[in-house]
Amino acid sequence: MSLLTIAFPAEAALPALQAFAGNFVSLVRPMVGLSVLAAVLLAFRPLLIGLLRAGLLILKPRQTLEQRSARSVLHSIIMLNGMARDLDGAHPSLANELRALASRG
Repeated sequence: MSLLTIAFPAEAALPALQAFAGNFVSLVRPMVGLSVLAAVLLAFRPLLIGLLRAGLLILKPRQTLEQRSARSVLHSIIMLNGMARDLDGAHPSLANELRALASRG
């Protein structure tokens, strides 16, 4: 220790303060980076959602109206046949009617 450390006590504490500041900055820097990234993503959210939807349409295009209606009809036929299968033992005539409805489409 020199005489100057008594005269200027802040200069004696400067190395410890620099080490503390360095540790603080190394801890805060990733948080600042993540917050900036979150702000950019929030600002460009509509654009990013549009890009994701466009990519989804490229991978899996939307079905036509005919395909969707055919799928709905097939689903209802399968449902009616399942109901007929359940009622086969208890009410055979009702099961036959359900099968007839399913055969019409």
